[in-house]
Amino acid sequence: MTDVTVIGLGPMGHVLAELLLKAGKSVTVWNRTAGKAAPLTEAGATLVSTPAEAIASSPVTVVCVYDYDAVDSILAADGVSGALEGRLLVNLGTGGPEDALRVGAHVNRNGGGYLDGAIQAAPSQMGEDDTLLLVSGAGPEFARAEPLLKIFAGNTVYLGEKPDAAAFMDLATLSFVYGSYAGFLHGARIAEATGIDVATYSRLVKELSPGFGAFFEHEGGVIASGDFRITESPLRISIPAVRRILTASQGLDLNTELPALVDGWLRRAEAEGLADKELASLIKVLRG
Repeated sequence: MTDVTVIGLGPMGHVLAELLLKAGKSVTVWNRTAGKAAPLTEAGATLVSTPAEAIASSPVTVVCVYDYDAVDSILAADGVSGALEGRLLVNLGTGGPEDALRVGAHVNRNGGGYLDGAIQAAPSQMGEDDTLLLVSGAGPEFARAEPLLKIFAGNTVYLGEKPDAAAFMDLATLSFVYGSYAGFLHGARIAEATGIDVATYSRLVKELSPGFGAFFEHEGGVIASGDFRITESPLRISIPAVRRILTASQGLDLNTELPALVDGWLRRAEAEGLADKELASLIKVLRG
């Protein structure tokens, strides 16, 4: 029996198996296309021919496949239900909260433990002290898997017993990423339309980002506390600031969907008497 199994040898799964081998772990691997395992077997991994054999080979199996449809097909393969008894399955693929609950329930019904995870990094960023990995599921199962997970990501964050918690947090952090990227693209369009060097703009965004990360952390604390007295940024100063972005964008004939959205939120906040509260009070508008 090996220490750990890795199922799925795409770019991320391959890196996970490689990190385990470099950490001195004995590793079993399985992939639908067996040829992808060649570099890993040369490094000492054991390749098996079926998912059931893979799961039975180790106390802990890490699954890293494209989506939950692929996970479902693995779990439906011959012999897998029986192989799950007493084993821990850690799913690090991509999916939604409902997927995590469904797969977790299936594994538990067959006598196995389940953890759901969300990797917040690219393959090239794995194995670092600051690599972020979100994990949720039963506490004893997390304690069992944590030494292995720390090999993948020094910043492994346990989010509690609910199997879907990591998936929901993944949605929350991705909302920040895509929302920020939308703002970045709008800024790039302003730069393009006015002859500003986009590379210089991008460099300034990079230099601004650490400070704003600290600001967002502060605002999150304000939201969590429920105390919206002004501490850093009064909401009232953002009302004309966003209106300037909207007006300038209109004058440049740019797409105005993003600034118009935020302008609408701020107008509603002002109408609700939040202008002299901390900017974080804008969350009240989103709460409806």
